[in-house]
This record gives sequence, C-alpha cells and structure tokens, in this order.
Amino acid sequence: MAFSKGFRIYHKLDPPPFSLIVETRHKEECLMFESGAVAVLSSAEKEAIKGTYAKVLDAYGLLGVLRLNLGDTMLHYLVLVTGCMSVGKIQESEVFRVTSTEFISLRVDASDEDRISEVRKVLNSGNFYFAWSASGVSLDLSLNAHRSMQEHTTDNRFFWNQSLHLHLKHYGVNCDDWLLRLMCGGVEIRTIYAAHKQAKACLISRLSCERAGTRFNVRGTNDDGHVANFVETEQVIYLDDCVSSFIQIRGSVPLFWEQPGLQVGSHRVRMSRGFEANAPAFDRHFRTLKDLYGKQIVVNLLGSKEGEHMLSKAFQSHLKASEHASDIHMVSFDYHQMVKGGKAEKLHSILKPQVQKFLDYGFFYFDGSEVQRCQSGTVRTNCLDCLDRTNSVQAFLGLEMLAKQLEALGLAEKPQLVTRFQEVFRSMWSVNGDSISKIYAGTGALEGKAKAGKLKDGARSVTRTIQNNFFDSSKQEAIDVLLLGNTLNSDLADKARALLTTGSLRASSKVLKNMCENFYKYSKPKKIRVCVGTWNVNGGKQFRSIAFKNQTLTDWLLDAPKLAGIQEFQDKRSKPTDIFAIGFEEMVELNAGNIVNASTTNQKLWAVELQKTISRDNKYVLLASEQLVGVCLFVFIRPQHAPFIRDVAVDTVKTGMGGATGNKGAVAIRMLFHTTSLCFVCSHFAAGQSQVK
Repeated sequence: MAFSKGFRIYHKLDPPPFSLIVETRHKEECLMFESGAVAVLSSAEKEAIKGTYAKVLDAYGLLGVLRLNLGDTMLHYLVLVTGCMSVGKIQESEVFRVTSTEFISLRVDASDEDRISEVRKVLNSGNFYFAWSASGVSLDLSLNAHRSMQEHTTDNRFFWNQSLHLHLKHYGVNCDDWLLRLMCGGVEIRTIYAAHKQAKACLISRLSCERAGTRFNVRGTNDDGHVANFVETEQVIYLDDCVSSFIQIRGSVPLFWEQPGLQVGSHRVRMSRGFEANAPAFDRHFRTLKDLYGKQIVVNLLGSKEGEHMLSKAFQSHLKASEHASDIHMVSFDYHQMVKGGKAEKLHSILKPQVQKFLDYGFFYFDGSEVQRCQSGTVRTNCLDCLDRTNSVQAFLGLEMLAKQLEALGLAEKPQLVTRFQEVFRSMWSVNGDSISKIYAGTGALEGKAKAGKLKDGARSVTRTIQNNFFDSSKQEAIDVLLLGNTLNSDLADKARALLTTGSLRASSKVLKNMCENFYKYSKPKKIRVCVGTWNVNGGKQFRSIAFKNQTLTDWLLDAPKLAGIQEFQDKRSKPTDIFAIGFEEMVELNAGNIVNASTTNQKLWAVELQKTISRDNKYVLLASEQLVGVCLFVFIRPQHAPFIRDVAVDTVKTGMGGATGNKGAVAIRMLFHTTSLCFVCSHFAAGQSQVK
C-alpha cells in the first residue's frame, strides 16, 4: 500500500464550543479536540456527531499540538504534515522528508500568526524526516541500528517534536498510534545491486535537540554539558535481514565560548567564563558521551589562527586537567594547514596512523538472527563550527571503515562492487555536509576545492555573515518554541528552570505552578557571604603606583570589615567570602580612541592582580568579567561552588551621548547559584542632576 493523505480533519463552528475531529484511514476511532481537551471517540460516537462537522483538509500525518501562551491565555495549534517527499525505503519502512506543514488553531479566532509562521518555516526547511510503514510499526529514525535492536528504547536527543506530543499524552492518548516522530538532520538512501540481492546504503545524520540553534546564537556548551551542533552520523548498510552500522559524532568544543559581533571571515573567539568555571560542564559532557557511546577519541581540527588557536589550547588543557585525561586521547590536526586546496594525502599519512586505534573500536553487525559485533567507542570530531572540516574528516574515516563493513556482509569479493559502494558513500557524505550546514549556518558547506568553488565560497561566507546577524535570532526563537513551547518566556518558566531541570519544563503549567509554590518542601536555605566593592581607578593600573605604596588591595577587599571592627565579620577564617563582585570605573583613559576601541590589557592585568590578592587565605577563581570602555566588573567564586553555578550571562548598556558611546554606562553579570538568581551591576554615570534620563 502506497503512502497517501490518510488523515482528514473536520471542524464544527456552531453551536459552540469550537471543536475539531481527526479521522484516519487505518483506524475505526477518531480524535476529538474541544475546549482544550483531547479524547478518543469510538466509531459509534463518531457517527453520532459527524453530521454537524465540515471538512477542513486532508493531511499525511499529525505531528502533535503546539502550545503557545499569549498573555494569560494558552493557544493550541494542531500541527499537520501536508507535503512530503520520499527519500527511500529501509527494510519495511519508507522515509519521508517534510516539505510543508499546516497549523490549525484549536480556537475559533486564530491570532499570533508571526510566531507560527516562523515555526512553520523551520519545519518546512527540508531538514525534518519521519518514517512510515504500511504495517503500522515503522522504523524509529531517532535510534541508530544498535539502539533499535534493544527493547523499549527511545533516544529523546533526536526526537524533535517530543513537546508536541505532550498535549495528547496529558489526556492519555497513545501517541504512537496517532502521531509521527520527527528527526532533524539528513537522510540519504541509495540502492546498490549485489548479484541477485539488493543492498541499501544509508547515511543518517541526527542533530541533537538538547542544545539546538543557529550558528552564532549557540556556541560551545551549556551547564548540562550539552554542546551546540551535536550530530550523530551513522553509516549503515542493510542486506536482507543483516545490518552493519558505523557511528561517528561531532559537536562544538565543550567550553563556554562565543563569537561576538558582525564579522566576515574573522574568527574572533571569546571565552565567556573563567578557566576553572568551565570544568563542571566539560566533565559532564564527556561523562555523558562515555555512557552513550563507550570509549572516546577526540579529533580536534582547529587551526592556528588567533581565536581558533586559543580555543584549541583551552580544549587541550581542559582535557589534561580533567578526570578523563587518562582514557580519552586527543589528536590535534590543523586541517587548513595540512589539507591545502582539498588535497587529502596528509589525511592518510598523518591522521590515519593517529586514529588507527579507533578503527579497532569496530562497528555494529547484526547477521539477521543475532548481534555479532558491537562498536565499543566513537571518534568525536570538531572544528570551529563543526561543519566543513569536520565533515570531510568524518567522510575519510567512514570510507576507511566501509571496507571492513562490506567484508562482514560478504560483499567484499568483487572489486567493482566495493568501488561502487565507495563512490556512493563518497557522494552521500558530501550531500550530508551540505544538509547539516544548511540547518546550522543557513548555507551549503564551504569547500576549498577548485577555483570556481572559491568564488562560490566567498559568496557563501558573506551570506553566512548576513544571515547570522539578521535572520538568526528569529530562527532561534522559532526553534525554541518548537522544542519547548514558548512557555519559556514566562516568569513561571524562569522559576521552574531555576528550581527544576530544563526537561521538567515539558510538564504542564499546573504541575510547574505547584512545584514552584511548594519549593520550600524540597529545598533548604543556605547562607552565603558576598563581598561587593567598587572603585574609580582614574584611568590606570594604580596597583603599581608609587603614591599608593602603603595601601594594598587587601585592606580594601579582605580586611576592611575587620579593620572597621564590625562585630559579625570577625570570623573571617571560619566563614570566608563565597563570591566577590568587584567593579571599576575609568579603567582606561576616557579619550576618543578608547571610547571607540577600548583596550582590554588593563582588564587582564587587573584580573590577575585581583585573583592573587583575594586568594591570600582561600583560593578564588574568575567566573566572568565584562568591560564597557572604562567600566569593568569581575566576579570571582570559590572553586567548590563552580558545579552549582549555571546560566551565567553578561550585558552592557551605553549611556554616553544619549546612548551612543560607552564612556558612560553600566555592565551587568547575572547567574544562578544553586536555585537563586544573583545579578551584579556596575555603573558609571554622568555627573550632576541633568542627565538622569
């Protein structure tokens, strides 16, 4: 039976309440949506009421219900697939790419079109796939071959419309009967004839939705250790009932970093947290990878350009300092240096010997009745944005492993058949690079191949820059709405996110409300000591000045309460300060040159000096610092608090010349410490009473 529009939607406008029913070809029952609830009706119940309903449209499948809150009201939209394209068949299932979707409001008056059209744009972008089978039990695209053999597994990292399933789940509807599961990424399927059998060669790339987003908005890791652009790519061959699959992973460098500002082809990188403050998330990331994939080998393709070099060095030193130093090996391979003009010899001569060990991790092989081999580890590849360089190295490793996979399947006897497989996989890898690049950066992958390619690359780099500066934030917001519903922007969500985990935001708002109101039942208060100080240093590095040789910073930052004889601060030794927030004004001379382009040398010198000073009795590490021309703020913490600090954010506001220049203004750093939100603001305003606005 071919796949067709098997769902029909009807609605009833009056008498109120507004109501929708969905019937499907392969079921007697139907779904009814009314007054915010969902019910499954038997065929008798359906026949009794169907007369009052009118047909709206036909669809290929349901994705679920998108929930949006507009002020205090909840809007619900039924999301349908109205256009799709077959990509190929795998065993009993056929895989489709979503090409168009329709959103139907579950209330009479549909409003908030903008937000919906953004989400629709994301879903229609051609990066979403689902599988369908006439037997009713279809392949779960979010699972790789090995996981799909295990009973009752789900891999929510690659299940993109999970939050759209929730509304039906709350009402006890079995979602597997009614809704599709979406995967985001790329699926390529080719048929290759091997004598009288047909083999299916597939390359499936799954983009994780734990930290999804577009290239410049989302970088590095978050506090849970989820990194940007995390993709699992599976090179898999099906032959009758046998399956052979080989997995590789890619993901951003698991540290807190960002690429500020508008730039074409520049690679300025900024580490957004102090060195030690990165460690907890870094460890969480690698611990998770080991649990999911086994042994890890890291292939780091960052180059020697200024920002990349700094990031690469930080990655190496974090790995050395972490608990994983002994069992995770890092191979640093400067791709741009080694593979000039797309010549791949060095991949064979230099990279291959270093990753030879991974080739022994093997691959997964199921011979139709039992699992013969398992893959015991993966290669984790990264470059700056994990697009172009990463893809070509993964393609190289994939083709190295291909020969062994063919051997296991008994397809390696005829040389021309092996060549055929290699050609097919090579072309699929290059398409794969493009599809991942489109999702993450909005352009095809950049390759430094021949001259004609070069011009196209230049144009693509410019489009990338324009795209990430103008279109990315609305796309980012749409992705968030799709993944979590936009309950995100409410106060309730902020409280819930602080008290519970991000995953818990998928609960209904009633549950969240109760959890937040009863927080005192499962949390306990704890006293901390915060030291806040600010000083106008008049344009210089005063800690070296002769005039102040008798005064030290310690009098101000460490001993002031003691010297002032304040009673409750005499126990300094037993209760050291937990957090230092230290602000400065006029850190650089406020002349025209500095206002346009302030130097950060003073900031770095002060950071070192302050850390030395306050670590006299107890060790402190820099959490974050931010500078706006002359205003600068540093936050230091005791190292043992680092694992409990999340969601650190910084911002600056200029108030000089009516908001145009930063000679006056403020800097803020906020964070969540355990479940309490703290924000420090350091400001420097114009003198007098006239400029208060």
